[in-house]
Amino acid sequence: MTDAQRHEDDQAPELDLTDVQRATIDALGRDEDLIRAPIWLARQAHVPNDAIERAHAASDPAGFWRERAALVEWMEPFGEVFRFAPPKHEWFLGGKLNVTQSCIDRHVHSDRRNKAALLWVSEDGDEQAYTYARLYREVNRFANALRRLGVKKGDRVVVYMPLVPEGIITMLACARIGAIHSVVFAGMGTQALHSRIQDSGAKVVVCSDFTYRRGKEISLEPTVDEATRDLFHVEHVIVHRRGSRPGDAPFTFESERKKDFYDIQEGHEIHCTPEPMDAEDPLFILYTSGTTGRPKGVVHATGGYLVGVTYLARAFFQIGERDVYWSTSDIGWIVGHSFIVYGPLSIGATVFCREGVPDYPSPDVTWELVERHGVNVMFTAPTAVRMWMSHGAEAPARYDLSRLRLIACAGEPLNPEAHLWAQKHLVGQSNGMVVDNWWQTEIAAPVLGTLPTFDARPGKVGKPMPGAELEVVDPDGKPVPDGTGGLLVIKKPLPYMLRTIWGDDARYEAYWKQIPGTYCAGDIAVRDRDGYFAVLGRADDVMNVAGHRIGTADVESSLLRHPAVAESAVIGLPDPVKGERIVAYVVLKAGIAEGPSLIGSLRDHVRQDLGPIATPSEIEIRKSLPKTRSGKIVRRFLKAQAMGEDPGDLSTLAD
Repeated sequence: MTDAQRHEDDQAPELDLTDVQRATIDALGRDEDLIRAPIWLARQAHVPNDAIERAHAASDPAGFWRERAALVEWMEPFGEVFRFAPPKHEWFLGGKLNVTQSCIDRHVHSDRRNKAALLWVSEDGDEQAYTYARLYREVNRFANALRRLGVKKGDRVVVYMPLVPEGIITMLACARIGAIHSVVFAGMGTQALHSRIQDSGAKVVVCSDFTYRRGKEISLEPTVDEATRDLFHVEHVIVHRRGSRPGDAPFTFESERKKDFYDIQEGHEIHCTPEPMDAEDPLFILYTSGTTGRPKGVVHATGGYLVGVTYLARAFFQIGERDVYWSTSDIGWIVGHSFIVYGPLSIGATVFCREGVPDYPSPDVTWELVERHGVNVMFTAPTAVRMWMSHGAEAPARYDLSRLRLIACAGEPLNPEAHLWAQKHLVGQSNGMVVDNWWQTEIAAPVLGTLPTFDARPGKVGKPMPGAELEVVDPDGKPVPDGTGGLLVIKKPLPYMLRTIWGDDARYEAYWKQIPGTYCAGDIAVRDRDGYFAVLGRADDVMNVAGHRIGTADVESSLLRHPAVAESAVIGLPDPVKGERIVAYVVLKAGIAEGPSLIGSLRDHVRQDLGPIATPSEIEIRKSLPKTRSGKIVRRFLKAQAMGEDPGDLSTLAD
C-alpha cells in the first residue's frame, strides 16, 4: 500500500510519525529514571512472580483461564474454555452464570454480609454507605420493578445517571434479570444521547433529574425529554429524583411514559431470582466514538468479561480484603463498569466513590477524603494527576496519606514528569508506587501495565498482563525492531475483549482485518529491549480529551448541524493538563458574517449537542479546508500546520 493510498483511506492509521512522536521515541531510548518496586509491596502482591504467571498463560492458555474462571460463581459449569475462528472468539462455552451472584449474593451468604460494599460521597456533602446486604436488597427491589414493567432478558436499558448509588443499582438490576444495560455518560448532550438510545433500540431509559458540577445543579431530565421525544420504542422513562427515598409520597409526572425510581418499587420484594445467562450472552453495550460515522456500541459478554475483571482487580490493582479502593472515573466509561462496579464487587471489596470533580470545592478535597476514609488503592487518569500537579504539592502534604500505597493511571499517556511528581508527593508517605496501564473500551481491563513486582519506567506503560500477547508491527503486520514506532496489535483474543459492535458485525470485523489474524488497537506504540511498551497515542482520528475518547467526526457533525456552518474539520492538539484539546476549523455558509458572537454560538451549539467534554477549545474560521481529490479532508495537514511540523506527502491534495 502506498503512502497516497493510506492517506486516501480514512480507515488506515497514519504511520508517518510526527516530529513530536519521533522525539518521544528518541527520548524513551535514552537513560531513564527508574522507580524501584518497594520490597514490602512486592512481597504482598497477589501475583508474586509475574514471569511464572505469564509463562503459565503462554504455555497452557486454556488451563490458565480455566483456573481464573474459578474466581467467579457458575450456575452450570462450562466445557470448552475458548474457541477462536478469526474474527470471532468465544469463551467458557456451555457455562451459565449471573454476574450479580458473584458481585452480591456470595458475599451476602458469607462473613462479608455486613461489610461496606459502597461508600459514596456527593459534591454537596451527602454521604451514603451500602453494606453488601443492603446492596442486595436495593438491587433486587429495582430488578423486580423492571420485570413488572415488562423488561426481560435481552431487552436494552439506557442509563443516563451521574455517579450515584442508584446508577450502580440500576446496572446490577439489569444484569440480575438479563437485560442489557447501556450507560451513557451524564455529561453528553441531547444528540449524543438520542443516537445511543436509537441505535440500541432501548425499551427503557433510567435517568437522574440532575447532577452536580462545581457547585451547580445541572439538569439531566430535559436532555432525556428531548432525546426520547420521537423514539417510540422507548416505553418507559424512569426518573431518579435526587433527595427522594423509599416510602415518599407518590410523584406524578406530566408524561405518561415517566415513572418515579422509588414509586415503582415495593419495599418487601427483597428477593429476585437471577436470570441464568450463557457465558456468551451480552452483559452490556458501551458506546465509544469511532473514527468515522456514528458511535460504536461495544458489546461485552457475560462470562469472559467477569472472569477478566475479577482476576485483574486482584492481580493488577492489588485490592485486598481490608482495603478501601477509589476509582475517580464515572460509570459512563469502561473504567466505571470494570473497576467501580463489576471487578471490585466480584472480589468483595469496599468501593469508595464520589460524585464531582477532584479539585472542587478546593484542591484539598481529594486528599481530605483519602485521609478520612483510609483509601489504600486509587485508580485515576493522568489528566487528574497533572491537575493536582498544577495546584502544587502543598495540598497532599497537609493530609495523612500513609495508607495510600498504590495509584494506577490509565486513559491517556502518563508523562514522566507527572509520574515522578505523583510518586514523590502522592504515595511518598507510604513508600508506595504509582503504576501505569493501558486498555480500551473494547478491551475491558488492562492488557499492558506495571505490576508492583517490577520497576516502573516513567513514560512507559509496562509489560503485557498474564495471558496477553502484544506486538508492535508495521502496516503489513511485520514486527518492527525494538525502539521503533509502529502499530500496537494483540496477537490472540482475551476473554475480556469485545465480541462485536451492536448491530454492525462489519465494524467489529474491521478490528481484525487491518492486520489479518490480530486485533489492531489503533495506537502507535514502541517497545524497548526489556519488553516495556510505551503507547504514544491514537493512530486514527479519535481524540483523547481528559481520558474521554471523542471522535473528530462527532464534533464535525455537530458543527455541521449549526445553521451557519458549511464545512468543518476537527483535530486534537497536545494539552499539558487534558492530554489533548479540541481545535475546530469551519467554513461558513455564504452570507454569514464572522464575529466573536458567532464563535460563542458555535461553542454553545456543540456543548448543548454533545456535552461539555466535546466543546472545542479553539474555533478558526477559514475560507476553505485542505482536501484530497476525492473530497476527503486532510486533517494531518491542519495538525501539522498548527504544530509547526512538516505535513509530509501532499500529492493527494486537490490544491
